[in-house]
Amino acid sequence: MNSNVFFGSFERILRYRRKNAQEFGKKNATLELLKSSILVAFSGALRIHIAFLLLQIHSSIFTCIAGGLVIYSVYTLDRALGSEEDVINRKELSGSRKEIGLAASMITFVIGSYILAKEGMLALAFLPLVTGFLYSKGIKIGKFALKLKGGLGVKNFVVGLTWGAFISGLAGSTCRSMLPILLVFTFFGVKLFINSTIYDFKDIKGDTLAGIKTLPVSLGAQNTRNFLLGLHLLSHLILGISLINGIIAFEPIIILYSFICGLLCIHNYTKTCDIESRSRKFERTILVDGESTSIVGLKTIASAFLA
Repeated sequence: MNSNVFFGSFERILRYRRKNAQEFGKKNATLELLKSSILVAFSGALRIHIAFLLLQIHSSIFTCIAGGLVIYSVYTLDRALGSEEDVINRKELSGSRKEIGLAASMITFVIGSYILAKEGMLALAFLPLVTGFLYSKGIKIGKFALKLKGGLGVKNFVVGLTWGAFISGLAGSTCRSMLPILLVFTFFGVKLFINSTIYDFKDIKGDTLAGIKTLPVSLGAQNTRNFLLGLHLLSHLILGISLINGIIAFEPIIILYSFICGLLCIHNYTKTCDIESRSRKFERTILVDGESTSIVGLKTIASAFLA
C-alpha cells in the first residue's frame, strides 16, 4: 500500500467518524429536547391533583393527564422555538432537531386538548399555549407588536399567572364557590412565580447578555431573595388561615411541606454559581420540580397509616 492510498483511507475514516459524531450529537440533543419537559409536565399533573384535594373535589385522573400533556406541549414548544438566552442557558439543546420537538408538542397538545374539550374545558388548554407563544415569539401586525418577554419580572409574572389560572381552573371547574378557587390560584401562582425566579438565578449570565430583565438581574440577588421570602411567607399565612377556617380542605401535610420546601429552596438556590455540580442540580430538581411528587407521596403514606 503506497502512502497516497494510506492517507486517503485515513482521511475517509476521519470524515466518517466526524459525520457519525455530529449525527450522534444531534440525536442526543434531540432526545434531550424531548425529555427536558417530562418532569415539569409530570409535576404539573400532580399539582392539578393537589388542587383537587385542596378544593375538596374528587380528583379526575383524565383531567390531570390532559393538563400534564398540555404543560409538556407548551414547554417543549418554547424550547423547540428557542431564544437568544437559550444559546447560553441551554447548551445541551444545541443542534437538536427542532421539527421533532415541534411535532411532539403538537401531538401532545392535540391529545390533551381533546380530553379537556370532552370535559368542556377547551379554552383552558389554549390559555398557556397562547400565552407561551406571546412570551417566546410575540405577534406583529403592521406597526402593532406584542411580546411579553423583556420587562422586569414579566416572565415570572406570566408563569405564575398562567399556570396558577390553568391549575385552579381545571381543578375548580365544578366548584360552586369562587373563594377557594382564588386561594388555590394564589397558592400555585405564587409558588410557580417563586420557582421560576429561583431558576433565573442559574440563568443570570444568559439573561443579562440577552437583555432580559429578570428579578435577579435587575434587583440583585439579596433584594430578590428577600422579596421571594416575603411573598412565600405571606401566601402560606393566607393558606394556613384558610385551612383553619375550613375555606379549603384540611390538608396540613400539603401546606406544611410546601412551606418548609419553599424556605429551603429560597435559602439554597438563590445564590449564583458559574458551574453547578450534578449533586446540587439533582437536589434542586427534587426540591423544586419534585415538590408535588413528594407531597403526593407523603399524603399517600399518611393516608395508609391513618387507614
